[in-house]
Amino acid sequence: MSGPNALLLAIQLSRKETLMPRVATLSFLYNTKNELIDQAIIVYFKGPHSFTAEDVVEFQCHGGSVVAHMLLQTLLDMGVRLANPGEFSKRAFLNGRIDLSEAEAIAALIETKSVDAAKMLTRQLKGELKDFVLHVRSLLIEILAFVEVNIDYAEEDLPADMLLSIKNKLCDLSEELAKTYESSKRRSGLMNGFKIAIVGKPNVGKSSLLNALLNYDRAIISDIAGTTRDTIEEELRIGSHLVKIVDTAGIREANDSIEKIGIERSIAAIEESEIVIAMFDNSRITEREDEEMVSILEKFAGEKHIINVLNKADLPKLFDHSILGNVDTLLLSCFRNTKSLIHKIELILDATSHEDTVMLTSSRQLDAVYRAYINTQDASELLSEGQLELFAYHINVAIESISSITSAFERDEILDKMFSNFCLGK
Repeated sequence: MSGPNALLLAIQLSRKETLMPRVATLSFLYNTKNELIDQAIIVYFKGPHSFTAEDVVEFQCHGGSVVAHMLLQTLLDMGVRLANPGEFSKRAFLNGRIDLSEAEAIAALIETKSVDAAKMLTRQLKGELKDFVLHVRSLLIEILAFVEVNIDYAEEDLPADMLLSIKNKLCDLSEELAKTYESSKRRSGLMNGFKIAIVGKPNVGKSSLLNALLNYDRAIISDIAGTTRDTIEEELRIGSHLVKIVDTAGIREANDSIEKIGIERSIAAIEESEIVIAMFDNSRITEREDEEMVSILEKFAGEKHIINVLNKADLPKLFDHSILGNVDTLLLSCFRNTKSLIHKIELILDATSHEDTVMLTSSRQLDAVYRAYINTQDASELLSEGQLELFAYHINVAIESISSITSAFERDEILDKMFSNFCLGK
């Protein structure tokens, strides 16, 4: 319970003369008819030394919904109302206890299913992202100060050494913003699960691999080409990472309109995945469809982590390995052992998760950093042209963009929308 009357109402409920701040007090609780509700522990946090910076009282009653309902109903009878979704966090933000980046970290931490994401979000609660924002903002203000003192004297050229110093600072800052943005996009799977697509021509063992990884028969296995006509998506944990495995339709020339749609979705799954497992049949002679698969994957070289898997290693080798080039290649049998593949995936995920740059955890934060980056780029060009007023404008936009990660929006309805995504009352 948070608000200016929290202590008074807690005293009325407990019949105590007073409650000591930050002391657990065992007390009986009574309703408005003086009937005993429960014996509970009461903890009083005096504002501003509480999460909301208001007076806060916690009631730790006995388990079960009936007792909790009786306590809530008594509080409602005394004039208290139920908190709206996210209202405690919103009050903490409005009262200056947390900033927007910390509020978003709280919401994400509640929902996360990933160990790595939880660790990263905890760092944000300690102010890692806030420190990054303050660092970038202070550099932008410093750069702006160099130029604004000269705007009134625009007919005079800036000293060459000052111009070079500003350009170097701006270049370094742009690189830092770009690095943070790209690194955060690569690690976006930390929040919702990294996506791994299994692709290949029909009947190379994609569904068998999915079933082996899940340790149960999720996909139908058949010798008939085109058995899997749509993508199948399942979640599992590899090491400390939550991943989404996508089994796709076989990529080949298809006359069936439904199968064509499945193949289009397979290619879309490659585009949406961080890791692509390209499967080939080690026991079959290389075919044109294999070469087309390699050609498709070459388009994503450098963008995706691609692992070539030569399946059916327990059968005689007929496949031409040379068409795969220098891409990571594993020889295995889905029916016997997939440990080498799982280990390879875990190494990739570990390397991705442990990048040393700060991570942006929401599309709002990504957009803010991207806008700051674009405006620093535009400002750099304008500085070279000597257009100081326009340079100052773009630097100011960059400052506003980066500051929006931690600062308040101007419109209350935007805040209401953001905090409404929180758990009830959090």
